[in-house]
Amino acid sequence: MSQRAPRRRACAVRGRPRAMADAPQPKRKREEEEEKNGGAATQGGTAAAFTLSDLRVRRVLRESARDKIVFLHAERIGLSGEGTDAVVILEKTPFQEEKIPDLLKKPMHAELQMHNDIYCTFYLSPPPELSEIKATVVYPATEKHIQKYLRQEAHLIRETWEDYKNITLPFIQAQSFSIQWVYNILEKKAEADRIVHENPDPSNGFVLVPDLKWNQNQEAIVKRFGVPGSQLRIYLHYQPSYYHLHVHFTALGYDAPGSSVERAHLLADVIDNLAMDSMYYQKRALTFPLRADEPLFKKFQEAGKV
Repeated sequence: MSQRAPRRRACAVRGRPRAMADAPQPKRKREEEEEKNGGAATQGGTAAAFTLSDLRVRRVLRESARDKIVFLHAERIGLSGEGTDAVVILEKTPFQEEKIPDLLKKPMHAELQMHNDIYCTFYLSPPPELSEIKATVVYPATEKHIQKYLRQEAHLIRETWEDYKNITLPFIQAQSFSIQWVYNILEKKAEADRIVHENPDPSNGFVLVPDLKWNQNQEAIVKRFGVPGSQLRIYLHYQPSYYHLHVHFTALGYDAPGSSVERAHLLADVIDNLAMDSMYYQKRALTFPLRADEPLFKKFQEAGKV
C-alpha cells in the first residue's frame, strides 16, 4: 500500500526525520520530462513493447529451490547491436485448488524415480495450463537492479540514532534510485487496472495494489474482503526497498519474502510505540540486514560499525 498524499519526506518506521532516496519532482516538472523523453516514463521506463523471446540470458543471479524462483540477468539486443540490461524473475505459480483434479486425470508423462514399500516418487510433465510460470521483467535495468537480485552474504547491522544521523541519512539523501513507478501508480499512469482499493482523500488517501510477488490467481485475491484482521500480517520494512512510505499486507498463512523478524516491523507495534513516546525510535537501536555488496553496508564498514 502506498500513500497518495501528502508527498512528504516522511519516515516509515523510525519516527526520525528522513529524506526520500529520490525526492519526488513537482508533477508539472515530471510531465515536462516525460514529454521530452517521448512519454517513456509513463510506461515505467519501457519505451517500446517487447516479448520474452527478445531477451538473451547472460547469467543466473540467484535461485531458490524452496521458493521455486530464479533471478536472471538478461539483455535485449537492439538494431545497433548494443545490448540493454534486463532482470527476469521466473517463478512457478502455486497450485490452484480448482485445477488439482485435472492434474491427475489428464494424460501426462510420469517417470518413476523411487519406490520403497508404500512410498513412490514420480516426476510429472503436466500440460501447459497446469504448469504455469510467472515472469516478471525489469527493463531497462540499472546496475542497482542487477545487484539487488544478485546472491550475496548478508550481515546484521545494529543502528543507533547517531548512526542513522551520521551514516544512513546522508547515504539516503545522496541516492538517486528512481521511484517514478510509484507515482505512475498513484497518478494512474500505470497499473490502474490492478488497484484493489483506493481512498481519494487529499490528505490521508492511499491506494492498495498487489506487489510483483502477488499471484493474482491465489485464493487470497478472490476472498480479499473476507479475510479477517486476525489473519492479516500488516507491516513496514526497515530498511525499505524504496523510500516512500508504504505498508505491506500479507495473509498470515503465506510465508512472504521480507516478513522475517530482522526486517519487518508490525504496523500496530510501530503505532503503539510512537503513541507511547513520539521519540521512541530516536531512543532505541534498530537491527536490519544488509548484503555485503550494498553501498550502505560499506558505509557502516568505513565507520567501523561492522
